[in-house]
Amino acid sequence: MSGFIVKAGMALVAVGALLVPAAVRADAAPPPSSPPSPASSAAPLPPPLTDDRGRTLTLRGWNIEDKSHRGADALSAITPRHFRDLHAQGFDFARLLVFWDDLEPRPGHYSARYLGKIERVLNWAQRWHIRVVIDAHQDVYGPAFGHRGIPEWATRTDGLPFTPHPDDWFGEYFEPAVQAAFEHLYEDSDLQRAQARMWQVLARRFAHHPAVFGYDLINEPMGRMRAGEDLPAAAHRIESEQLTPMYDRIASAIRTVDRRHRLFVEPTPIVGEGLPTGLGRIHDPKVVYAPHFYNATMEAGGDYDPAAHWMEAYENAVVGYPSAHHLPVVVGEWGPRDSSLPHMARFYGDALGSLDRYSSGWAGYVWCYGGGYCAVDKDGRFLANKEQTARPYAPAVAGTVRAQHYDPTTRTFRLVYDAVRRPDVSELSAPPAAEGWQVSVRGPATARPRTVPVGERGTILVTTEPGASGRVTVTLSPRG
Repeated sequence: MSGFIVKAGMALVAVGALLVPAAVRADAAPPPSSPPSPASSAAPLPPPLTDDRGRTLTLRGWNIEDKSHRGADALSAITPRHFRDLHAQGFDFARLLVFWDDLEPRPGHYSARYLGKIERVLNWAQRWHIRVVIDAHQDVYGPAFGHRGIPEWATRTDGLPFTPHPDDWFGEYFEPAVQAAFEHLYEDSDLQRAQARMWQVLARRFAHHPAVFGYDLINEPMGRMRAGEDLPAAAHRIESEQLTPMYDRIASAIRTVDRRHRLFVEPTPIVGEGLPTGLGRIHDPKVVYAPHFYNATMEAGGDYDPAAHWMEAYENAVVGYPSAHHLPVVVGEWGPRDSSLPHMARFYGDALGSLDRYSSGWAGYVWCYGGGYCAVDKDGRFLANKEQTARPYAPAVAGTVRAQHYDPTTRTFRLVYDAVRRPDVSELSAPPAAEGWQVSVRGPATARPRTVPVGERGTILVTTEPGASGRVTVTLSPRG
């Protein structure tokens, strides 16, 4: 999405009225600084994401996109600089937006040129050690409604009306023609087969590319509201009765050509207002739950209001499904439209703390060089408060993680884990810092390097001593 944009009007008023506490107000003063309450301690947390070696993984990065260009110019706004700069700031993850309308402009005719452009982008990611999730992106279904995503030839509207909403594009999801198009995608057997084939083409081409980490099967799916339904009821039904079987179909198709990569599945974007998903079990052993983390008030341009307790409601709601189905969580998009508002420093601190509690990682929206949602300006400097996202973390831990925490006050990261007996390597990532970094280790492991120079990104490798086991504590703190 490019944010969950909500204005007064149409059915999206239901999001604010039904899902957001009445206390939401953009001009409210926040209470004294303190972290939001975590999800109930009685609620189990989702399991960690792990690699083929059993190491616990943490992904930190950003979405990368080019929605403006298509055809011969598709993906031309993405350059090696995107991946070089991500790496330089300590990130290791990108969610790459690709579009079905560019891949298959006519039924059964797949663009070799577009596949080559995707591969070129993946090659840049490989060069800069960035893991990539390929996202089959749609906004308001696709080009039939003035956006990108599902091709016009796969758009069936039943002749129903569509009126553009120039100042509220998310409201276009509630136009009758758009809702009919989603219903046909989910229910028409020929469109089901076309979607599955499209994913087979992508997965077959990139199954062995070293930069690919997984596939996000569809961005922010929506659907048709039925008579008598409010928005929460419609979202729950769509997730349960239409998205769950769709994900099973696509998973089965991908597994005919790629059994290795993870499959990222999303609920409807209504989950952003603290609504538990209605998704059922996806019958694949490598599923990752990938909700988005947007708030209606902030997407409409408002400031963060800690007193509204939106973040706590979201966290409590979002952990239920992945915990019940034993799925790791990676948040696929998050970040406000305007990060310069008075309470946004508090927002980033609260959000990063919350994400650390229940997720195995995230991709901010969006790594571009400008204003608004962009992470950085034209010169590569973080926009207001977004520098908080560049902090130390542990991309891979060879053992059972007992604790990991970053203290923004002291700028100290502490990792505690129980090492395995076999020799293996854990990894820590440190962004550039004015003082540099120093590393200390307690337990049966050694770290190299022990210092990171001023202004440089650092990768610290922590190696378990051969045959040793026991608790390891690694601390990364500013030098001096």
